[in-house]
Amino acid sequence: MPIADLIIENAAQIIRFEWRGNEPGTVMGWDFQILENSAVAVQAGRTAAVGNQAEIHRDWFRQGITEIVDARRKIVLPGFVDSHTHPVFMNTREQEFESRLQGKTYEEIAALGGGIRSSIRGVREASKEELLERVLRRMDRFIELGTTTVEAKSGYGLSFEAEIKSLEVLRDANEAHPITIVPTFLGAHEVPDEYRRRREDYIRLLTDVMIPAAAGQKLAEYCDVYCEQGVYSAAETRKICAAAREAGLGLKIHADQFHAAGCTELAAELGAVSVDHLEQVTEEGVERLRHSGSVATLLPGSVFFIGSDSYPPARKLIEAGVPVALATDFNPGSSMTQSMPLMTTFAGIFMKMTPAEAIVASTIQGAKALRRENEIGNISKGYRADMVIFDAGNYQMIPYYFGGNLVSSVIKNGKIVNRRS
Repeated sequence: MPIADLIIENAAQIIRFEWRGNEPGTVMGWDFQILENSAVAVQAGRTAAVGNQAEIHRDWFRQGITEIVDARRKIVLPGFVDSHTHPVFMNTREQEFESRLQGKTYEEIAALGGGIRSSIRGVREASKEELLERVLRRMDRFIELGTTTVEAKSGYGLSFEAEIKSLEVLRDANEAHPITIVPTFLGAHEVPDEYRRRREDYIRLLTDVMIPAAAGQKLAEYCDVYCEQGVYSAAETRKICAAAREAGLGLKIHADQFHAAGCTELAAELGAVSVDHLEQVTEEGVERLRHSGSVATLLPGSVFFIGSDSYPPARKLIEAGVPVALATDFNPGSSMTQSMPLMTTFAGIFMKMTPAEAIVASTIQGAKALRRENEIGNISKGYRADMVIFDAGNYQMIPYYFGGNLVSSVIKNGKIVNRRS
């Protein structure tokens, strides 16, 4: 007889998904299932069974062995998958926030030496131990807010030593913390000041030294490039991505955030796993994405935080059949939030996504943006048992109740890692 390590029971709702592809009535191809009077059995860190509560209890419970989690009057969702974050930094940038409130734009602040370049100084000067301590605290906060997997980028070092240090911090944090961290090399986040007059030399450093080292030391799974007017052109992005692909890294691209620069079309052509931002994506870009298989990762928190109203066209993307994910873009300059529930609120208000769409985009579609949709982001047999119990009566409460934290318990790999008293 199988024995569960843990059973979640008495839930008002358990939310899970079944892939249905082009069937009508789905949420981006997923059958959005709301299970009532149901339970989840967990064994060896995986979801073992989901279904009728009486049957789960009969088949999987063993006194003295199985831990029972009472989710009465609560809902159970897959753990959030935040597929775009920048957590390796030393200092916050609240002074820049105040400057934006006084009328300066994000681009103006960057031109005056702020923005990404201001964070570079802190990372370069910090020890690995100092950075690790900050990253671990940020991972605690992600867990508290219901996120169980994060994609985490380097990109605030922009020298060989500082970028490798940042990736080593992510590796050490992944080993020390229950959260899952998927590392991405973002050496092409900006051109550092010392290379401003010789950017080709920096691009060679990226392609010939930094990317091979990050891949060879198995410090990164993906390579990202900030493809944007005034940062990296589409041609430069192509060159960097070619080196990343040759080194065995998957591709992610920051595309068309402030200007339509052909970056979405390039990302689709290159088969990037995800294309992120898309605030200025063109009709042609949407059409290319429709045929590419790339996930459109939308970051409404950064649009909100810099005071813009140019939100990405979520409805157009969804109706074109492009898979859409949501992520926080957590970073000290343009999106100082770690709250995926808040992203679902923004998705509804500013991008007209339904609560069901926002939840799918925050879980299983985020997993798809990391090539892990068969492993995480769902409550289904064989999936990793990453689940969040919310003090809410139905899933619509997640985007509805904004600015607070409804998380009651977080289960990661079948173990309770956070429980609010």
